[in-house]
Amino acid sequence: MTSATSGGGDSDRTVPDSADLLVVGAGPAGSAAAAHAARSGLDVVLLDSARFPRDKTCGDGLTPRARSAMHQLGLAAFLADRPRITGLELNGWGARQRVEWPDSPFGRYGSAVPRTELDDAIRLFAVDQGAHMVEGAKAIDAEVTGGRLESVTVTRGGERSHISAKSVIVADGVRSVLGKSLGRTWHRDTAYGVAARSYAASDRSTDEWMGSHLELHGTDGELLPGYGWVFPLGDGTVNLGVGALATAKRPAAMALRPVLEHYARMVTDEWRLSAAPERIVSALLPMGGAVTGVAGVNWMLIGDAAACVNPLNGEGIDYALETAEAAVAMVAAESDFTRAWPAHLRNEYGQVFAAARRAAGLLTMPQTVPVLGRPGIRSAALMSAVVRVMGNLMTPDDTDLIARAWRTAGSAAIRFESRPPFT
Repeated sequence: MTSATSGGGDSDRTVPDSADLLVVGAGPAGSAAAAHAARSGLDVVLLDSARFPRDKTCGDGLTPRARSAMHQLGLAAFLADRPRITGLELNGWGARQRVEWPDSPFGRYGSAVPRTELDDAIRLFAVDQGAHMVEGAKAIDAEVTGGRLESVTVTRGGERSHISAKSVIVADGVRSVLGKSLGRTWHRDTAYGVAARSYAASDRSTDEWMGSHLELHGTDGELLPGYGWVFPLGDGTVNLGVGALATAKRPAAMALRPVLEHYARMVTDEWRLSAAPERIVSALLPMGGAVTGVAGVNWMLIGDAAACVNPLNGEGIDYALETAEAAVAMVAAESDFTRAWPAHLRNEYGQVFAAARRAAGLLTMPQTVPVLGRPGIRSAALMSAVVRVMGNLMTPDDTDLIARAWRTAGSAAIRFESRPPFT
């Protein structure tokens, strides 16, 4: 590895001009990929446009599947003193159901960690494994010949440089600047998410239940196609936010900040909030694999960049960590990712994403929300099934009625899709 000198701290003093593997984006997906690859002995450069620690729009919740993936990565100790979340406290239409996380291979507990801390921890773990971290460097373009990525153009401190690599993993998030330059296209005719997140002081920050309000109203009392959440962080605060589903035909025509502030007032007594919400940020979120152009000969998109996000709740940390591990395994096993990577994503997530995208599309119509939600919230069995689906807790080995029905719905949805996930 040779380098061009640039400013920065010890971990990013230089911008290398070559590597075995270049990982663009140091969120959970990118940092996990860098950790796996460096641990296997590859010369890895991990690049991010931000300087850490940095914030990210997120609900900060970790499902049992995400918590399990963190353990598999090697960060069990990091989660040891974090909140232990038993399940979801679901509210709506005058009813409340407390639903424990159902039994699964991923365990019975989730957690919650602010992304400022989570992302930095995984990034530092990757550095400990041997990855070379370059902060404050933005990947803006790529030179591609015959589908092979020859080099990535990087800007940093007003200077432009180029990094060549044998393989490139693109994990630069929902907007994926580098992904766009490589041909990644987000198709908004399928359901996508809009969300706003904040933090608020709460006397219930050590609760073992994540709060979720399925009946979300706007400032004028109108029912919205979305939900609110309150996730306890164990540090005297909760992550409080609102999310809505939308499509190109039915965009979410709402000002998120007023809706979030209205929601905070609604749950102030319930969650014993002692201050107004702070640090309000919002984001758009492609979901359910609704992108095309996710791989070339020696490059592939993972995590949020590949829209690996649950269409029903916007959760994607588990998918980020899983696609990171799978991508590094493919780097070692395949000489051409162009077909192999989309095929892997379709095989792993195609059915569930197709089913969830169809369901999410229905939920973009406000009139369907009470029709489904009013009777559903009163059924413990139905809410348990909903939590299982929203938590990504079904596996191919599950043979019960709910699992078989969900897979059947996914298979049917794929047959009717003109654009299946990840093509």
